[in-house]
Formats: sequence, C-alpha cells, structure tokens
Amino acid sequence: MISCEKAALICDKAQYEEATFVEKVKLKFHILFCKFCSVHTKKNTQLTSLCDKAKLTNLSELDKEKMKNDLKNSI
Repeated sequence: MISCEKAALICDKAQYEEATFVEKVKLKFHILFCKFCSVHTKKNTQLTSLCDKAKLTNLSELDKEKMKNDLKNSI
C-alpha cells in the first residue's frame, strides 16, 4: 500500500491528467482504506470541476509585466 504522501501526489497528478493507469489504481486502492485521502481526493475533484466550469485563464507575460509596471507607477 502507498503512503498518504504518495497518494496526495498521485491525486494531484491525476487532476492534471498526468497520472499513469497503475498510479490511479494504487490511489483507488489506498482511498478505500484511508478516510483522510478519500476526503482529499473528493475535494481535489471538486476543485478541478469548479475551475473547469469557471474557464479560468492565466495572464500573458506581457499583461503581467504591464500590471507590475502599473503597480510600481501607482506608488
């Protein structure tokens, strides 16, 4: 059985679709017995779903630089 630390890592990888099939099976087996990791996995899944629904995007590097400059100039 994997540790809770390893389960959390696999859970995070699965969120970004980077976990292998074997890792996912290990995680499923672990959360059958570990209440804490089960709750963490459910919350992680909910967070991913909410982020997908919100259609979140990142600022471009140009926009980030502009925002930094605007903040510096406003002080």
